[in-house]
Amino acid sequence: MSVVKEFNEYRSLMNEKILGEDNKVLKRFFNLDTNAYQDGALDKKTKELLGLIASMVLRCDDCIRYHLGTCYEMGVKRAEIFELFAIANLVGGSICIPHTRRAVEYWEALESS
Repeated sequence: MSVVKEFNEYRSLMNEKILGEDNKVLKRFFNLDTNAYQDGALDKKTKELLGLIASMVLRCDDCIRYHLGTCYEMGVKRAEIFELFAIANLVGGSICIPHTRRAVEYWEALESS
């Protein structure tokens, strides 16, 4: 199974389980996250790129994969992703390098899927 398919299936399954518990606070938080990335004063693409940079600086590989997948689906180009990686490493420092390696690996998996 591809790393992309495995990640997406796991994420979907676990989100179903979490939301299936009918916890109002969790449902509202998930909804807030969904709504925050809709077009507004900033467009969806810009928000996804910002989310990806924040995820890299905060070193959350699951979040990085999620935002990379969404950026790929939105048509973000490889050159744009690598400029984003440069900014994330500049802001986050060398601790971001291992996450950049895994992000490149995941981006290439997206490109080959």
